[in-house]
Amino acid sequence: MYKNFDDVVNFAINFRHELHKNPELTWEETNTAKAIREILDNHNITYKTYANTGTVALFAQDKKGLHIALRGDIDALPLEEKTNVEYKSTKAKCMHACGHDGHTATLMAVAIWLKQNEKKLQNPVSLIFQPAEEGGHGAKKMLEEGALKNVDMIFGWHNWPAIKFGQAICPEGTVMAGNGTFHITLKGQGGHSSQPELCRDPVLAASALTMALQQIVSRQVAPQDAVVVSVTSIDAPSGVTVIPDIAKVEGSIRVPNLKLKEKVFKQIKIISQNIATTYNVDIDVELRDRYNATINHKEASLKVRKVLKETLGEQWQSDIATPIMASEDFSYYLNDIPGAFALIGSDDGEEKHQKACHNVYYDFNDKLIKPVSITLMKLANFDF
Repeated sequence: MYKNFDDVVNFAINFRHELHKNPELTWEETNTAKAIREILDNHNITYKTYANTGTVALFAQDKKGLHIALRGDIDALPLEEKTNVEYKSTKAKCMHACGHDGHTATLMAVAIWLKQNEKKLQNPVSLIFQPAEEGGHGAKKMLEEGALKNVDMIFGWHNWPAIKFGQAICPEGTVMAGNGTFHITLKGQGGHSSQPELCRDPVLAASALTMALQQIVSRQVAPQDAVVVSVTSIDAPSGVTVIPDIAKVEGSIRVPNLKLKEKVFKQIKIISQNIATTYNVDIDVELRDRYNATINHKEASLKVRKVLKETLGEQWQSDIATPIMASEDFSYYLNDIPGAFALIGSDDGEEKHQKACHNVYYDFNDKLIKPVSITLMKLANFDF
């Protein structure tokens, strides 16, 4: 038994640091899942396992009220950490650069305190420790295996360094964009750089394609629509005097809804084919669907905003523009049941807490664990 909640928070902070030292990539979170389950076992918390490394902790399942689920993600990223924190990652090219270690630790604080006060719960609560958020569609797999069976409403959150500490956002409607990727191969005919007339230059075609794709947002989409098309890679390895046979262009899109995703993908295909014809090269266009937009439900988002005001104070609401153009697989849950997703600020003035997610110098702000865990418990109707 813990004397007070601050003791639980300190436990969660230490747990976060251990997770940070020992990160695991998407669908490889075996030791992370083991650590989560050991703590749940040690606190006599009932749980079920899903999707191999996913865990759902269960509370007051015999109660008759609205069944609330709270979610935290557990996977890391393939990045080489460059911070100097004492709990720096011990694994090469693997880092908790998005704060999932903090999300997991926060949810664990909730789990421990709810178990210690389970008799006070008025409704069933499930805590979802979800794997494979980073492009692995972990939420989809959890749903397919029944992790949210009988759940009536779900809430989630993400730390956000672009928002000041003590502020947050949780709009009704779209909070984060949907995404997809494009992978385009241009096949020409290589040769000596001194004789371009004898070649079909895929590098020139790739350059023209990169520029042409920019007109999708500027000319094919209304200014009021939040859409991003980013070419992130042009790959045409060759010698300095050699025109290669092949060039590859890759990138990603961000869109607020499925209709716009379909429109942007269609335009990428049309433009690519036209460029191929113009530059006399063959082309192969592969479009990969990833996550849909994360769209908050009205009643659930209203509840989150009410609780955030209680826990963060009157000035809780950030004026950051929405939707955020990053993407989240929490969208799978919101497509299935009512719920809402919040972005909660971590920028307290320290440089490491201002680094964007997916940055090698990023570090989760431990100060978030207490107010966010209280927020989550209130969303589960626990009178903290």
